Amino acid sequence: MMKPLIGLLLAGLGASGFALDAEVMPYPALGQVPPGYPASYEATVRAAENEGRLVIYSTTDAAVAKPLLAGFHALYPRIELQYEDLNSTVLHHRFVAETQLGPESADVLWSSAMDQQSSLVSNGYALTYESPESANLPDWAKWKGQAYATTYEPVVFVYNKTLLPAGELPQTHADLARLLAADPSRFSGKVTTYDIEKSGVGFFLATQDVAAAPLFWDIARGLHRAKVKEELTTDAMVKRVASGQALLAYNVLGSYAIAQAQKNPAIGYVFPKDYTLVASRILFISKKASNPNAAKLWLDYLLSQRGQTVIANDARLFAVRSDVQGEATASWLTRELGSSLRPIPVGPSLIGYLNNQNYKDFIQQWRRLQAGP
Repeated sequence: MMKPLIGLLLAGLGASGFALDAEVMPYPALGQVPPGYPASYEATVRAAENEGRLVIYSTTDAAVAKPLLAGFHALYPRIELQYEDLNSTVLHHRFVAETQLGPESADVLWSSAMDQQSSLVSNGYALTYESPESANLPDWAKWKGQAYATTYEPVVFVYNKTLLPAGELPQTHADLARLLAADPSRFSGKVTTYDIEKSGVGFFLATQDVAAAPLFWDIARGLHRAKVKEELTTDAMVKRVASGQALLAYNVLGSYAIAQAQKNPAIGYVFPKDYTLVASRILFISKKASNPNAAKLWLDYLLSQRGQTVIANDARLFAVRSDVQGEATASWLTRELGSSLRPIPVGPSLIGYLNNQNYKDFIQQWRRLQAGP
């Protein structure tokens, strides 16, 4: 019988996760080669079972990842899973420090901070592995056989339906800038977005907005005049809106927001009509992974049609593969939003703002707006 999921408190990091152990039986079932894979893949499966363990660092909430971990465990019950749910910035710096100091760190990094992930790949932290599932991904979703996009998540505005009339909803980024500028006192303390100095995801989305439309700085000015409340996570922003503490949240990962809106009728969301950024959780295997074969199985599972179906229908993170059906998929979003979708390609173009001077300049401009007037 499977052991229950065990909550872990990571001392000093403010993060959470869980461990999922192999089934408590003398000889758990052997994992099987997925249909359509080469016969040689059996050697990878057996090597992974001999490793017997997989350590994953991720920005995906443990509760959201649970069905994916359970699905993987059902396929490979001899592999013990350790999953650590971390803030994107903590994940990045912890992995770098552990990798440099040794002896062990995560086998796999899975993060929505696309720029930080691309930077690590560019700096040589990733193992090269051509997944058997690679051909099923769009070209923009993979880089160098090292980094893979696993999800297709729209970035949305979130609002409180009971406090913000439908006729006032901003439908574009320009609408949002005008709404905030027209009456800052009305929104004072009632808008929320990421703290871009502490959230890697928040910083990344802000820089992507600047690249898409320079009016980001008009939005930022309006947010600060309205005394924006900054948060570290999408979940915290959505909770602030749901409680009525905020009327509006900016740059929210749609996967979490839409899932919460289905449970809470007070939560509404808008796909901006001028452009809707599409972010992804990038996964790579550490070049120094202690369990590289188990890591390969995890990567292949997340990219497989089976894993992507769980991503869409259970984790609700939006599947990137075009052959997965349902509302939480790239196919559904493309039918609904068409050319307004702006998927963010995986690759070196994401790294520019992480250059020390570029990063400092961006943060300083953000701080100047905080200072007013």
